[in-house]
Amino acid sequence: MLGEYRIEGRRASEIAASVERAVGAGELQPGEVLPPLRELAVYLEVNPNTVASAYRTLRDRGVIETAGRRGSRVRPRPASTSREALRVEAPPGVREVSDGNPDPALLPSLEDALAEAAARSARRPTLYGAPAVDDDLEALARAAFVRDGVPEAPIAVTSGSLDAIERVLAVHLRPGDTVAVEDPGWGSLLDLIPALGLRPAPVAVDDEGPVPERLARVLQEGARAVVITDRAQNPTGAAVGRARATELRGLLADHPDVLLVEDDHGHGIVDVPLHPLSGVTDHWVLVRSTAKAYGPDLRLAVLTGDAVTLDRVRGRQRLGPGWVSHLLQNTVAHLWRTAVIDPKRVAGAYDRRRDALIRSLAERGVRSRGRSGMNVWVPVPDETGAVARLLHSGWAVAPGARFRMQSPPGIRITVSGLTDDDIEPVADAVAAATGVGEARRYE
Repeated sequence: MLGEYRIEGRRASEIAASVERAVGAGELQPGEVLPPLRELAVYLEVNPNTVASAYRTLRDRGVIETAGRRGSRVRPRPASTSREALRVEAPPGVREVSDGNPDPALLPSLEDALAEAAARSARRPTLYGAPAVDDDLEALARAAFVRDGVPEAPIAVTSGSLDAIERVLAVHLRPGDTVAVEDPGWGSLLDLIPALGLRPAPVAVDDEGPVPERLARVLQEGARAVVITDRAQNPTGAAVGRARATELRGLLADHPDVLLVEDDHGHGIVDVPLHPLSGVTDHWVLVRSTAKAYGPDLRLAVLTGDAVTLDRVRGRQRLGPGWVSHLLQNTVAHLWRTAVIDPKRVAGAYDRRRDALIRSLAERGVRSRGRSGMNVWVPVPDETGAVARLLHSGWAVAPGARFRMQSPPGIRITVSGLTDDDIEPVADAVAAATGVGEARRYE
């Protein structure tokens, strides 16, 4: 049975363990079909209900999936290497424009905020039993959400956006559930979903965000959750506008049982308005990270959402890390309260660099995208070749494979570190690397 491997066991737990051992050892390969439960029951001389229970356990653990009449099969394994490993290391003399980092010159000094947080801790130390969320931070976060049209709801704090999204997905979904994701989209999220035993379903993205027709199809096919980036979408820079938000809200209203996760990581670095989708489904969250506006090492995100979801997230958090350090929470509260950064100035700086690069590429016949944020997405016919040629020209760009599932090839260029003098050389290099420059020379 199943070639050389024989499933063993008399109890459901033993049968499930036998299959799991084989998958872990590589003796059962991803995609391999398991025997029909009645056939396996006869072979093992057990009740079919025993095999059914074993298969149910394996599905819940994300080891197998059921494909209707095609039977049960071993699930594809999560990638053993994260998409972040699909990067080009910039050797000496090569400029790094692939990392997605903010411009350090646009980040505020944390010195005063950290000093105040330390002084406050000295006056009133945070001990076991204290509230998980600092009162000042909660009030500031809630007021900001309400100003942006997000329904007033509970607040939680996590160690960054990905931590928040992982916790939200984990408290609602089971292994094997499908999550609609943007394609191209955030590589770390595309890694996280299969790592949780979930199935990513790609949804195409244009400059206004997820394409409604593609999202509608995925929802009709049974997606249990959807993750949408409101602004500064990574890697394309898409931003959900008013008309698109209305379309998406209408779509989601027809699927109230779908979990909606909105990622607003661009808060503080973009100057396009937020058009939230929150509140149209029974379970929803909106997550804001401090990483891009205040620095990646300030590991903090605030999220708001329906009471059931937030209660589950905070309850599970209590059993793990307990809470996010109040030193960090007080630091962020100080930064927000004193308005140490001007979002319009920061957004303007990124906008000028991004728009200048897009214009220069267009002048050379190269199509590109980047409505908001700090990245420009350039479709290319040969991703590997383009990355290699750009590296040879002195520019390390991010290969699109880090962000893609079914979408066409591309490269991502982070504009954070570019100066006015860099724009033309980058555009020239991209045109040459994609073959556009060569073609224009012979026109």
